[in-house]
Amino acid sequence: METKATLKPGQNGTKKLAHKYGERLVCVRYRYDQEAGRRYTTVELIEEDVNWSILAPAAAQAPDPGGDQRLGVRVAYWENQVREQVKAAGGIWRPRQKLWEMRYADVVALGLESRVVAGEPDNP
Repeated sequence: METKATLKPGQNGTKKLAHKYGERLVCVRYRYDQEAGRRYTTVELIEEDVNWSILAPAAAQAPDPGGDQRLGVRVAYWENQVREQVKAAGGIWRPRQKLWEMRYADVVALGLESRVVAGEPDNP
């Protein structure tokens, strides 16, 4: 099956569906099945719209200057050198959050303050 077109609400080919689903409509896709000789129209909808914040209540506080507070640090996958420095400093990979957990003192020592993610990492 091949997708030939992905259209945003309001474009030609989406007007009936935009009227049917209203603000919930995200996009319309036209998919083609060569073997069956069929075209399928699929829609992507917003199911739920609720307030959400990544910040934990305690996250608004500044890091502890003493250096023992644990923080989440974002390191991109391709940044091998930075990742090795974080590992050498005792950083712990938290796959669920996709963050490295480090002591504040180590973050400062490596100059990674700009990579700190608001909120504390969840410890398993």
